[in-house]
Amino acid sequence: MTNLLHSAISSINTWFKQLQVRHFLSVVLIGFLLLTSTACSSSSSTFDRTSDNNVGRKVDTAIRQNDSNRPKTTGEWNKQARETKNAPGEKVKRITEQSKEAVKEFGKVYPDTAKKSARSLNENAS
Repeated sequence: MTNLLHSAISSINTWFKQLQVRHFLSVVLIGFLLLTSTACSSSSSTFDRTSDNNVGRKVDTAIRQNDSNRPKTTGEWNKQARETKNAPGEKVKRITEQSKEAVKEFGKVYPDTAKKSARSLNENAS
C-alpha cells in the first residue's frame, strides 16, 4: 500500500513538473509572437499614426457632441474639484446645475430608448 501511494505521488509530481515546463514554454512563445507582431506593425507607422489620430478625433467629437457644461473627462472633473476645493457652496451649486443638465439629457434619450426596447420586446415575444 505504501509503495502504491509513493508511486502515485511521484507520478503526480512529474506531471506537475511537466505542466510547469509547458506553461513556461507557452508563455515564452506567446511573448515572442507578440513582440515580433508589434515590431512588424510599427514598421508601417505612417498608416498607424494617421488611423490613431483619426480615432482620437472621433472619440473627442463623440465626447463633445452635446453642449452641456458638465465635465466629460477625468481631467475636467479633477480640475473642477480643485477649483471648488475650499468653496462648498460653489460645489453644491455646480452639482445642482450639472444634475439638472444630466436629467435633461437623459430625458431626451429615454423616450427613444424606451421605444426601441419595447419594439425589441415585441419582436422577441412574437
